[in-house]
Amino acid sequence: MPDHKIVDLDEWTAARDELLVLEKELTRRSDALALRRQELPWVRIEQEYTLQTADGPRTLAQLFDGRSQLVMYNFMFGPDYEAGCPVCSSIADSFNGVIEHLKARDATMICVSRAPIEKLDAYRRRMGWNFPWASSFDSDFNFDFQRSISKEVVAGWFEGDVPEVPARIAADCGTDPTSYMAERPWLSVFTLSDGEVYMTYSTTARGLEVVMTYYGILDRVPSGRNEGEPADPSWMRRHDEFAQARR
Repeated sequence: MPDHKIVDLDEWTAARDELLVLEKELTRRSDALALRRQELPWVRIEQEYTLQTADGPRTLAQLFDGRSQLVMYNFMFGPDYEAGCPVCSSIADSFNGVIEHLKARDATMICVSRAPIEKLDAYRRRMGWNFPWASSFDSDFNFDFQRSISKEVVAGWFEGDVPEVPARIAADCGTDPTSYMAERPWLSVFTLSDGEVYMTYSTTARGLEVVMTYYGILDRVPSGRNEGEPADPSWMRRHDEFAQARR
């Protein structure tokens, strides 16, 4: 017998209806919060940033690709990495398939990383992704927006050993822990109005779960996320590595 309460369908339906009341309440609160996000003030981007893409250099305004809204995911892939962060890679899997749907609502979605564009393009081909990816390798963009920080700052965080989880993921990326943690995952939204670029929203940490669709699904299965406490994302792999990991 499973180690869980077992009931008949009528009792399950009653319990499900009780939960549904809470789910509907959460949905209404989420709708209200979405409106608050849309009402946030905007920040004008004063500096003219130029990033490298597969099609050549592009200004921040040109990255909108003719639309008025730009969703940007800062993907952890620093100049010293040999491969992209596996957690960021799982996130990219989640949004890669919705790019065309976002375009239909006047929104372009891209990734930005500090690795040279040649590295990013090679990794994107390996992963089979088709979203635009821009390199900020020759730009101050990441540092100005604190999407990357200096290795000296990172080194000052620790006295002795680096925590196990980031050290393990750093090794998986082919880099050292300091270089790995100098890059930060971030989701930002910009708008283009009358030729001016404005930042309208940004989030990181658990705010990124909106683009981690597997978490929403796992939250609905009996075992949940099953990552331990505190959560350890080391189970995540690049999608072409799971079969090898199982073997």
